[in-house]
Amino acid sequence: MATDRARPDDPAPYYQAHVFCCTNARPSGHPRGSCARKNSVQLRDYMKSKVKELGLPDIRVNASGCLDRCELGCAMVIYPEGVWYTYASETDIDEIIEAHLKHGRRVERLILRVEQKELSADQTQ
Repeated sequence: MATDRARPDDPAPYYQAHVFCCTNARPSGHPRGSCARKNSVQLRDYMKSKVKELGLPDIRVNASGCLDRCELGCAMVIYPEGVWYTYASETDIDEIIEAHLKHGRRVERLILRVEQKELSADQTQ
């Protein structure tokens, strides 16, 4: 089925990269967990300040509501690429900033695949 999602006359993206970090909080003991209970708010704040400190132009780091990948740790998605990551530490954030935001490369070990239902050994810390 043809869609109108990407057209040659679309305006240029407003940001070079737009990062959405889930900061959704569920009650303690919820079976799906929540990103906020895994430090996503603090890690998003760290990412936001680090991007600013590094002077990376045209990159926006935002909080988002639930991204519906709760069982897979903290979740983020970066557009316009639409790459999804799991992350658990400032080290993970630093790696995403360095590879993806600064150089356009992917951090393969942290990518969340569409079909993924649990974290791999490389993704757990």
